[in-house]
Amino acid sequence: MHPIPQKSSLRFFDLIKLSLRIFKTKPLRTALTILGMSVGISTVVFLVSLGYGLQYILLGKLITTEDSLITLSASYRAESDLGINQKTINDIRALPDVAETSPIAEFSGELSVGDLTGLMPIIRVVEPNMFRLSGTNPDLGVPFLQGEEGIVLSAQALQTIGVIAENNALGKISHIKIYFPKLDGTFEELNIDKALPILGINTDDQQPPMAIIPSTIMPVPPTSFKEILVKAKNIDSVEPLRDTLEKQGFIISARIDLVNQAKKLTNIITITLAIFGITALIVSAIGMFNTMLIGFIERTYEVGVLKSIGATDTEVRNLFLMESIVIGTLGGIGGILIGLGLGKILNFGLSIMATRMGGVSFDLFILPNWFAFAVLGLSIVIGTISGLLPALRAARLSPREAFMKK
Repeated sequence: MHPIPQKSSLRFFDLIKLSLRIFKTKPLRTALTILGMSVGISTVVFLVSLGYGLQYILLGKLITTEDSLITLSASYRAESDLGINQKTINDIRALPDVAETSPIAEFSGELSVGDLTGLMPIIRVVEPNMFRLSGTNPDLGVPFLQGEEGIVLSAQALQTIGVIAENNALGKISHIKIYFPKLDGTFEELNIDKALPILGINTDDQQPPMAIIPSTIMPVPPTSFKEILVKAKNIDSVEPLRDTLEKQGFIISARIDLVNQAKKLTNIITITLAIFGITALIVSAIGMFNTMLIGFIERTYEVGVLKSIGATDTEVRNLFLMESIVIGTLGGIGGILIGLGLGKILNFGLSIMATRMGGVSFDLFILPNWFAFAVLGLSIVIGTISGLLPALRAARLSPREAFMKK
């Protein structure tokens, strides 16, 4: 005759209630085990949040507008005899994969504010859509819009005319002189006597003195251009458009290439940091397994008593498993809270430092919600695995063997 399978009479909440007894019987050992798990989990959370933060900051600098991802920058080599003129622009606009263009001309000249005059080695004459297609916006203020007259300056440009790049420095430029190249190789001075408001400032001190002005204020339209921004119709048109322009002799640079390279780099960094964190988690998991195994050895007499009064093998197994799952869950919750807390504290400190140094606040540690839930699930799995062997040994233990080991 086959033995009749024993049916468990303990409900789920009964198992939880019994498993919590370990906090009364072995409070210090249980607390230290949970703390060890929390340290391992918090290490993973902390390092991975650092990796995601770096990725967010780097990609956030590159992806400022969606249009910039499908825009190509086309220019000729400096040593070539080719140049971008209006015919070149019209030919590019006629290409089937082109949705929008923005030519950029560069000249040298001077800016004046009252009696102060500063030499500008770079005066960029652009269309307003240049900011959107290039994905660049002023650090302070705003770019000029279609039909709007204004100017965007670099911090070095402001310094050449004796103005400090701060929010309250946004004023007006009273006069612009442009050294306009002629076909015979000489230069013609073009004067723009308009009070142009300073709409935006680029605070990067490494950027040379530069002024960006709209093409609509030019007395004479530019006849040659340094580069042209070409927006593709969609993401699938980027590569065919790149091939077409390269065949015409253009040098192509695309922001999407930088984004893809940045993603690969930050993914490698995040994976490397995660490996270090998982190493610490494995050490914690080994410690938890050792604690559960010792706990089983110390409780063999208790197992014998439970089975003597009618507890089934399934109930004994589930009891040990529930204890390890509770410890793993609490360790996961504690680890997530510790990792997030450390990240928040460091974010707060770094933001204060950045603000005091004249920069903007930022978050270096960012943890996606899905990863927090994944880590919590991982901690439960680790708790289950750590308690599986002791639970199975306890389930197979007969009352006689238990009392003999005592």
